[in-house]
Amino acid sequence: MKKLPFLFLLLMLLAACIPATETPVATPLPSPSPAPSVTSTPMPDALWIDPAAPAQLVDLAQTWGIPITEDPALATQKLELSDSGSLWVYALVAPFPTVTDEVAYADLLSVWEGESVLGHDLLLAESTLAAFTALWGEPASGVVRALTAEQILDSAWKESAWAIIPFEEIQPKWKVLAVDGQSPIRKNFDAGVYPLKAYFSASQPLPESNRDPSKMTTVMLTGVTAIVRATAATMEMKGVTYPGDLIGDWFREADVLHISNEVTFDKDCPPPRAGYRNFILCSDPKYMDLLLDVGVDVVEVTGDHLRDRGNQALLETFAIYKKNGIPYYGGGINAEDARQPVLMEVNGNKIAFMGCNGKRVVKYPKATDTSPGPALCDFDDFGEQMDALKAQGYQIIFTFQHEECYSAMPCFTHEGAFRRAADEGAVVVSGSQAHYPHIMEFYGNSFIHYGLGNLFFDQMTYILPGGEVIDETRREFYDRHVFYDGKYLGVELLTAMLEDYSRPRPMTPAERSAFLTEYFYLSGWTAAPAPTPIPMPTVTLTPIVLP
Repeated sequence: MKKLPFLFLLLMLLAACIPATETPVATPLPSPSPAPSVTSTPMPDALWIDPAAPAQLVDLAQTWGIPITEDPALATQKLELSDSGSLWVYALVAPFPTVTDEVAYADLLSVWEGESVLGHDLLLAESTLAAFTALWGEPASGVVRALTAEQILDSAWKESAWAIIPFEEIQPKWKVLAVDGQSPIRKNFDAGVYPLKAYFSASQPLPESNRDPSKMTTVMLTGVTAIVRATAATMEMKGVTYPGDLIGDWFREADVLHISNEVTFDKDCPPPRAGYRNFILCSDPKYMDLLLDVGVDVVEVTGDHLRDRGNQALLETFAIYKKNGIPYYGGGINAEDARQPVLMEVNGNKIAFMGCNGKRVVKYPKATDTSPGPALCDFDDFGEQMDALKAQGYQIIFTFQHEECYSAMPCFTHEGAFRRAADEGAVVVSGSQAHYPHIMEFYGNSFIHYGLGNLFFDQMTYILPGGEVIDETRREFYDRHVFYDGKYLGVELLTAMLEDYSRPRPMTPAERSAFLTEYFYLSGWTAAPAPTPIPMPTVTLTPIVLP
């Protein structure tokens, strides 16, 4: 038992001799080397412009101050075709002396695909071609051709070709053709269903569209109105507004309707008689309701018969116009008043109406310092006024009561007077005197129509000095002039046929085609047409025979 303590002591000594296990110490890892810094160099600003972009947008983009690149991969910004954004409207156009008024969209696509179903090549600027290639696919070669924008108009006239151009490039020597009933120069245009359009987008602001309807103004000019004789007798039987029943919608749709009323309203005017050969002319004041019904906005008073019933009747007529809020021009209470223009600003377009009576015969007296009447054609005075109006941004429309002749050609004194008005600055010069419609011309930057024919007058027929009876006095032009953003875009020729000695109606397609074909040839624009008789419906009243 004594050995146990000894053994215990020995074990303790042995334990003391065994070295103690050391606690491991963590060796710190070397610090990682700092990552090399990467400097990111941003791409320089660069703008890529889609080749389809129209010139107006290209010009706008060049004002942004961004360098332009031809490589879209290097661009930080783009002006390009898109599914939405800035709406760009294009127009299908033809040389002005084109009889066709409208085409089907399907036929236009057929031309694009190489079928000349319309009989005309299609010309486009490079940018327009790029836009419609993206929309319609690659065009067929030959029928569809690219030219510079500056070449298209002259080439189209020489070749009888058509073109697609941006809306902003419309000008008077083009005729705008409707596509599926839609024309961008009409007030009822619906861009939603119109096929000739494209959208463009960019990171910079773009205009909402190149066509703003709030900047468009249409002015309708008409020819002779004299609500007398058979016209007035028919109105007594069928109603005062009867003459405007079939063409009134055309007139009411215009922003400004012009009517040249050649006679006075006289409360003592005798009852009208159909066929009565009376050249002392007047109208019952109640016939003013016809002018109001069709929406007249300005009255030309250059007419020959304004003083037939004396000065008082004419002064009372001016008072009737004023009472109804309708301005008049081309005549007045005295010579100074007669020379005054009518100034309008409609949808931002400034329009000035001026006019005079150019007849030299003394039986049609003009206004004097002390008596009313039509204005004398004094272009020394008118020229000064026109210079001032142009400087203020007015587009001047000058209309004449002038010599009369029963042929399509201008009368012997017309060209000098009408061209003088154009030289003085009128953008539109129009004849209100013609009972037989006259030809048209482009003269410098002006459109001249030497005579539109009758509007509300009873000339169903006319006997020429040799005894030949003609009915060309039934044919009527109404000229719808279009202004946009201070610029004259051109004219649409509306055509009508007089019936019932009082009521014009729109021409049938056959009548219109023959009428336009004849007048485009006589105006010197097209080859001689094959003779095409115009069918004339049977009339019911006794013809009015005029000397």
